[in-house]
Amino acid sequence: MPVIECDAEAARERLVDAGVEVSEGNTDHERWRADHGGATAVAYDGKVVVQGESPEAIEALLRDGGGRAHVYFDGACRGNPGPAAIGWVIVTGDGIATEGSKTIGRATNNQAEYEALIQALRVASEYGFDTVEIRGDSELIVKQVRGEYDTNDPELREYRVTVRELLTEFDDWSLTHVPREINERADQLANDALDDD
Repeated sequence: MPVIECDAEAARERLVDAGVEVSEGNTDHERWRADHGGATAVAYDGKVVVQGESPEAIEALLRDGGGRAHVYFDGACRGNPGPAAIGWVIVTGDGIATEGSKTIGRATNNQAEYEALIQALRVASEYGFDTVEIRGDSELIVKQVRGEYDTNDPELREYRVTVRELLTEFDDWSLTHVPREINERADQLANDALDDD
């Protein structure tokens, strides 16, 4: 449950400017409430608390956009193909901006990796980051997206096209293969989602 330290009235104006309907709070302590993108934001003095399964869209509207982010992604699969999940972490100079995970049904390892990368890029775009430094532990996915490996599988080719389209939303980006230990948090989130399912 993200808690955003901010001026409640300035946050309200930001949501209204984005076309989000804001209503009065339900208690004396609540300044206002807003529903957007599968989540609810509740404002108190000096902070906004976001609740719901998909807080990314409304949280992105409430935070200052722009800047650079480090984006970590990982897919997990039990069997190949088998039940699969994804995890992502977005980090700025202030620490973890957001992280998340979800199950994606049945998939191969490579499909899960691509799904994780796509979700991480969508969240980074919603947050308004200008520059993303992306890191993942799948050498195949990294090299396919960078154009160093061919993509023979038609489904993976479609994933690669989607990723390349999403990357155009950023002023600058880099994509680097890292060891699993560097990607530990995204890996843990993906595996936790499978364990909880």
